[in-house]
Amino acid sequence: MTKPGHEASPCGRECGWHKSSEDDVLDAGTELYLDLLKRCLMNSIYSNYEVRDFVPSKNYKRLFYDFLLKPLFRRSAARVVTAYDYDDQKRLNGTDWSPMAHTMIGKHRLDNLQHCIQHVLENKIPGDFIETGVWRGGATIFMRAMLMAYGETSRKVWVADSFEGLPAPDEKTYPKDMGDQHHTHSELAISMETVQDNFRKYGLLDDQVCFLKGWFKDTLPAAAIEQLAILRLDGDMYESTMDGLRNLYHKLLPGGFLIVDDYGAVPACREAVLDFRSEHKINDEIIRIDWGGVYWQKSASPVLGQ
Repeated sequence: MTKPGHEASPCGRECGWHKSSEDDVLDAGTELYLDLLKRCLMNSIYSNYEVRDFVPSKNYKRLFYDFLLKPLFRRSAARVVTAYDYDDQKRLNGTDWSPMAHTMIGKHRLDNLQHCIQHVLENKIPGDFIETGVWRGGATIFMRAMLMAYGETSRKVWVADSFEGLPAPDEKTYPKDMGDQHHTHSELAISMETVQDNFRKYGLLDDQVCFLKGWFKDTLPAAAIEQLAILRLDGDMYESTMDGLRNLYHKLLPGGFLIVDDYGAVPACREAVLDFRSEHKINDEIIRIDWGGVYWQKSASPVLGQ
């Protein structure tokens, strides 16, 4: 997840990652499908029609609207909306919270996800795919689409989220999360049923998609995941990021990829990654994707605690 309005750097000049020749091995029809899918997930195709719920600017107007007018509209199954101020560059760079898109990670991070998935599939690196912190499901929908495009039927896509938003910071156990406000953003609380319906809209909800509902500290230790080839973390906070690393990194096989969405956006997330790498003596090069995301390819398999 990213912060709206954050200034982004153009990937390719200032970033360490760029598309390579191995990303061009798919046939033209498949590439067209994946490109169209990205545009749909970002809602850049119908951007002119994006709307958000109307919220009066003045407090007294908001009270009047919430307690008198809104219930009347709700009884007639109506909503009052206003046009969303769409910005193509913000959507491309993943720096806005769209009211309608299924992902907020932007084009560069979707391209990077495709690059990583293609590499593990082309090089036959075994393991499932997972994202921890999925919002409306866009990145995991793209993972499942990639498996379908390759005709890969043996791997699963794990969709891990509380589906209730982010937890309040546990400041005693994780002081680096002190003052974190992510739990106050109700727009981050997307139900599992909504995410499942989003998969269904793309024709991608099947038994290769597995949902892990609950806080990461509760679900990840017991998850029936044997091996991973793609581990994508999008938990924002120190605690959520560390939960993903501690419980899943030892299942990521050499040659697989660790992707961190919020490394450049949330200092606590970055500190969790650096602390974990230091603790386990991980020296694989961290490569920037764009202003927010980073990734590395796992080159060894250190012995990690459960």
